[in-house]
Amino acid sequence: MANTENKCEITMNGKTYPCHISMAMDLVGGKWKGVILYYLKDGPKRFNEINQLMPTITEMTLSLQLKQLEQSGLISRTVYGEKAPIKVVYEMTELGQSFKPVLESLSVWAHTMINQS
Repeated sequence: MANTENKCEITMNGKTYPCHISMAMDLVGGKWKGVILYYLKDGPKRFNEINQLMPTITEMTLSLQLKQLEQSGLISRTVYGEKAPIKVVYEMTELGQSFKPVLESLSVWAHTMINQS
């Protein structure tokens, strides 16, 4: 008999998830999103600053990941100026800020894993 007590299917923004963890992983999962959020946790950064911190990511991929994080409401993008040179700054939103403790916990966990190997 299937256990239905733990069923927690949720729908958010027209997308259905089997549980809240899968929804969270959809927002922050993947190879780069967590890393981008980790670098933004200490304050706003420009595109090139983030790109320099992540030398193995292509500019196209970084741009796509930033757009997805912005669409998820985890970061904001602010454009300063109307003519070149235009300054674009990315920073965590209030929702993104609420994810900081998770990032810190992941960092501690990763250091523990490194020290155990």
